[in-house]
Formats: sequence, C-alpha cells, structure tokens
Amino acid sequence: MKKSRKTRGMALTAFALAGLLAGGMMVQGAESSEGGGKYAFISKSMDNPYNFAMAEGFQEVIEGAGGECVVNHPLNAYADDQITLIDSLISQDVDAIAIAANDETRLTEALTEAREAGIQVITVDSDTDHSVRSTFCNQASTELIAQTMMDAVYDITGGEGQYAILSTTLYATNQNAWLEAMETLAASDEKYVNLELIDIAYGEDQADASAEKTKDLLEEHPDLKAICALTSAGITAAAKTLSEEETEVKITGLGMPSELAEYIGEDGPCPKAYLWNPIDLGRLAAYTSMALVSGEITGAAGESVEADTLEGSPYAITELPEDSSATEIVLGSMDCFDAGNIDEWKDVF
Repeated sequence: MKKSRKTRGMALTAFALAGLLAGGMMVQGAESSEGGGKYAFISKSMDNPYNFAMAEGFQEVIEGAGGECVVNHPLNAYADDQITLIDSLISQDVDAIAIAANDETRLTEALTEAREAGIQVITVDSDTDHSVRSTFCNQASTELIAQTMMDAVYDITGGEGQYAILSTTLYATNQNAWLEAMETLAASDEKYVNLELIDIAYGEDQADASAEKTKDLLEEHPDLKAICALTSAGITAAAKTLSEEETEVKITGLGMPSELAEYIGEDGPCPKAYLWNPIDLGRLAAYTSMALVSGEITGAAGESVEADTLEGSPYAITELPEDSSATEIVLGSMDCFDAGNIDEWKDVF
C-alpha cells in the first residue's frame, strides 16, 4: 500500500457535508491566512463519493502549502454545469483551475477565456480539448484500464457469454476512451472471442439512474452473465440492484472499496473491482497546479512534477500516445479489491 493512504472512516461524508449548495452546485471554499495563491477544483458531479475523494486530496495539498482552495461539484455530470462554474471562477480571479471534464469539446470556449484571463488550466481524471489546458493528470493509461476491465469480465464469466457495459454519459471523455479501447482489444485478441458485448448503458454518473439502467439490462437480456461498470457511482448502485434482484448476473469494474465492501466476494454480486487512489489523483492535480502557477513547469514533455506526499514523485510529464503535441502525467497503477483484501481496503478510500 502506498504511504499516502490513510484510514478514512467517515471523512469523505464529512467532506461532502461541509459543502454549501449554491445555484444547484456544491461549492466549498477554504482560505489560508498565509496566502500562496487561489486554486480551484471542478469535479464531474456532486452525486459521487469518488469526486469528494479527489477534492479532498486536492484541498489537502493546497491548504498545506498555504493556499486558498475553492472546490466545486456540479449538480449533474454535464458540460453546461461546468461552464457556469468556470465563468464564476474567472470572476473570482483564481490562479488555477483543475477540472475533470464532462465533455471533450464543449468546455473549449470557457477554458480559453480562463486562460486568456491568466488562469492556469489543467485537466484531471477526464481530459478535454488539448489546446485549452497545460497538461492532463491521468489516473492510469487507457490501455491498462481497458486490459484490466476485459480481463475482469473474462474471469467472472469464465471467458464466454454475454456482457454489458455500464458507463456514465455519452460525452464522458475518459469513459469513452476506455470503452473504445475495450472494444478494440476484444476484437483483436482471440482470448475474448467467446465474449459478446450485448449492450452499453449510460447511468449519468448517478446512483438512481444507474440502478434503473441495471434493471433494464436484466429485463432486456435474459442471457446476460456480467456487467462491467466504468463508473464508481454506477458500480455500487448496480451491485445493490443485483443483490436485491437475487440474480446470478455478476458485476465488476471501477469502484471505491468503501462503497462496495458489502457486495464484494465470490458469493456476492461483485467478485472483484478495481481502482487507483482518487485521493492521490487529487493531490497530484494540486501539485501540478501549484507548479504551473509558480513557473516551475510549463506542462511540456520532459518536465516533471514534485509531489512530496506521493511515493511516485517526481512524476514525469510525457507526450500523449495519441497526440504528441499534448502532454499527460500518469498517476500509476490500479489496485484490485476482492474477498481477500476488502476488509483492509474499505477503510482507505
């Protein structure tokens, strides 16, 4: 386990409740008397503990360095909600914005205006138009996530049968990239020849919608064997639904162990799940934002980010595999949560 992990208890819940609802958004601000810059974090949506975990890591680092932190959680996982927040942050004269983009292209105009106002912009967790941000803090490579998800589906189905994918929205940059990579892998690797992707459902990154989509999948596909959820909010809702429906359909995917603990295990609806540490991802975004504001980096390939509380430090800034004109910083590996280790992991995040 990485040294930056810590026992969590109810910390994420407390962090979420500390926010104030303002104009349909959850907004949390914390100011340090020491100064040190004003840094903003915009998550994908409010209805997801994963986003609170990222925000917690971001805020911890910013405040620890004597800066002011503004955390924003849109009510829904849509670009329009994020555009409203970006416009507000421009008027607040923040020094930097770290955003988990809900759309690859629709944020372009707002983020361009932010940069023209002298604000440093990075993306984290989910990327946007490469021309409007300095770099992207990526949780793990697209190829690693796709391979891990396909192997998980293979394992829980015995390598054959129908499976479905539960994603967030039609426009989610990261989920769409993972989905495309999974489809490419399934079509090119004979290992998966007996697996059939029967449907793709979109749960809007919300628990209720994800639960309804799970019920729809069960009703529409009687031979369904497994669901792969590319959403931490969706996987928990889907696992709960599978448990209540008393079906033999299993689920795997990306999820937080603290949320999934009661459903994990060979006899449960979710034999195993995977994730990186979202708190560390938020921390990495904070260190990157501060380095840009201070002028230590520009976001160019070949530079590196010092992240004192993360054991992978320094983190190299590298060219994107698909676009050599843009860069990313990859947090690292993924962890697997199963019956053998869930009791340990559920108190981490």
